[in-house]
Amino acid sequence: MAGYRVRLQRVAVRGGADLHIRSLLDNQQFADADGAARTAGICSASWSLFGQLWPSSMKLADLMQGWAIADRCILEVGCGLGLASLVIHRRGGRVTASDCHPLAGPFLQANLRLNQMPDLRFRAGHWQRFDADLGRFDLIIGSDVLYERSHPEQLAGFIQHHAVAKVDVLIVDPGRGNRSAFRRALEPRGFRLEETHLDEPLSDGTRYRGRLLHYRRT
Repeated sequence: MAGYRVRLQRVAVRGGADLHIRSLLDNQQFADADGAARTAGICSASWSLFGQLWPSSMKLADLMQGWAIADRCILEVGCGLGLASLVIHRRGGRVTASDCHPLAGPFLQANLRLNQMPDLRFRAGHWQRFDADLGRFDLIIGSDVLYERSHPEQLAGFIQHHAVAKVDVLIVDPGRGNRSAFRRALEPRGFRLEETHLDEPLSDGTRYRGRLLHYRRT
C-alpha cells in the first residue's frame, strides 16, 4: 500500500495538447513511513503540496508552450508534478526537473508514461546543498516557489551555484509576499529584474492574477 490516494486530471495547455496528470487526491494525503520526507526537511503539513496542481504551475506550463527554448539548457526548480517540464520535454527541449520531495521523481515518471513520453532527467533539488552532478543551466524556471520566508535566500544561493554566467530566471509568483526579498537576494549576484503582471485566465478559463519575475544576468 502506498499510504496515499491519487487521482487523474486532464490539464489544458494554452497552444498545445492537453496533458494527463496523476496527482494526489487532495492536500490531506500523507505517507512518510520511511522518514524520507522528514530527512529532506518536509513536515507533515507541507508533505502533500508537491502533489497538487497549483494555478501558478499551470500558468508556467502555458508560458513554456510558447517560450523560445531552442538550444537552452533548462532547469525547473521545485517542480512538484513537473507540468512545465513535461511541456518543454514534449517540445523537444533539454530540461531537468528538480524537487526535494522524495515522491516528485516517481510521480514525474508516472506522468511521462501517462502521456507516452520518453524519460526526462530528474534530480533531487535541495536548495541548501550544492550538487555538482546537477550541472549548470542558462534558463531556470519555477512556479510558486517563494511561499516561506527562508525561500528567497535559499533559492538565490541555489541559482547562483547552478546558473551559467549569462542566464535567464523565470519565476511565476502568485503574490505570497516574498518576491521583494528574492529581488534583494539576487541583485548582489548580478541579476536584474523585469516584472510582468499576469492576469490572462488559465487555459481552462480559471481566473489568474500573479506576476512573472524575469531575472537576467548578462
